Amino acid sequence: MLGKRGCGVLLHPTSLPGPGGIGSLGKDARRFVDLLVAMGMSYWQVLPLTPPACGNSPYSAFSAFAGNPLLIDLDQIAFDGDLPAICYEDSPDDACVDFEAVSGKKMKLLQAAGASFLANETAPRKQEFWDFCNRTPWLHNYALFMALKHRYKGRSWEKWPTELALLSPDMYEKASVELSPEIGVQKYIQWQFFRQWRGLRAYAAGKGIAIIGDIPIFVGYDSVDVWSHRELFLLDSKGKPTVVAGVPPDYFSETGQLWGNPLYDWEMMGRQKFTWWIERFQSLFELFDIIRVDHFRGFEAAWHVPAGEKTAINGTWTKAPGAVLFDAIFAALGKLPVIAEDLGVITPEVVALRDRYDFPGMKIVQFAFDSGPSNPYLPHNHQKKSVVYTGTHDNDTTVGWYHSLSDAQRSRVSHYMGSRGDGTVGAIIRTVLMSVADTVILPLQDLLRAGSEARMNVPGTAFGNWGWRFTWDMVARDLAGHVRDQIECYGRSNPKC
Repeated sequence: MLGKRGCGVLLHPTSLPGPGGIGSLGKDARRFVDLLVAMGMSYWQVLPLTPPACGNSPYSAFSAFAGNPLLIDLDQIAFDGDLPAICYEDSPDDACVDFEAVSGKKMKLLQAAGASFLANETAPRKQEFWDFCNRTPWLHNYALFMALKHRYKGRSWEKWPTELALLSPDMYEKASVELSPEIGVQKYIQWQFFRQWRGLRAYAAGKGIAIIGDIPIFVGYDSVDVWSHRELFLLDSKGKPTVVAGVPPDYFSETGQLWGNPLYDWEMMGRQKFTWWIERFQSLFELFDIIRVDHFRGFEAAWHVPAGEKTAINGTWTKAPGAVLFDAIFAALGKLPVIAEDLGVITPEVVALRDRYDFPGMKIVQFAFDSGPSNPYLPHNHQKKSVVYTGTHDNDTTVGWYHSLSDAQRSRVSHYMGSRGDGTVGAIIRTVLMSVADTVILPLQDLLRAGSEARMNVPGTAFGNWGWRFTWDMVARDLAGHVRDQIECYGRSNPKC
């Protein structure tokens, strides 16, 4: 799938237009697929689809396996008969996701739909639901975890009563019985997410669009993964992390980034033959055609910061299993189409790990102009087996980035691109499409020429991220034709479109 010239668009589904205050897997998602087809694109890249926890970030989720309930299309739920017709009360502020407000409204409706479905013994699709429950091994633990979070008003699991936080088999069975109704509703919500996503993916596949997903290397501490598999993480006897994840000072931050995720006990995972990782990759490849592995260098060595540190400065690089892990995954699942997010502090060992499996790496053009002509992100230095981005979800939009530069920096960029002023952003996109690299991914914000107000995430900040949405009136009538002409000119058009 990768390995031939193609192009795609990066857009998380929460950023889609539509009613309800947040993008969903409904008709606007299909309309977006149609827009990709009209542009001649081959790929739609999304961020993790897991249920966000801390700061609404899809990279810090309550589960590495579950789907985000906020993406469920309520109109489809109503059409199925589990809810009455939905009456939306959107406001102009819905141009940006208010996660707290959306979650409060949507989860109540989904819980009501689940209760209605489960109470109806003759409900259509009942067997489909039970089949989903029976074939989804992570589902019960997740549903129990979320039911307990609801019981304890959203508190993190380490703040629950000790007998539930450090769960024993007896308490597991007891809580499963006591919370059975809520557990059933949580399972219903996950069933609806996955059936809707699979329907959308099938629609995209029918139009020739492959979907690129994202697998964060780490999981959130307040997650079912850590709660139910404490032995797989570097925790003390009370379940507290002894070290946490981050990266040292880099392009994004002078003090590094202190992510705070717990780190893996790779020795224990190896003794279990990396079963958790194999199951994780297997579950994601049931949802996506290609996966971008976030923070790939962490599979060779990860930055371990002692718990309690205020910044990520005082950490150490600690070896990870690297090839041993990927050999186990590929032995179980076969060769998988993977993109390695190889940004940041990249050592020869990381490059060797990436190249051992022939994974394409990433090139970010916004990183190309802070040094001389040998900068690997400059288009004339790109390699064929690469995925080139103008910027990612962690970067400013290209318009915002360009306008944030000094006069001297803008002059250097414009000189390289052979352009002037505001035409430079268009020149950057054109130059990226000309790259020798097999694959180009463009954030929708850049195709729309959106400014910094459309930035998705500012690394190292906990608030104000992930909320941007576009509206259909932002899409110029001639945009698809213009983009298609460029893609065809540089040999990237999708022959299936």
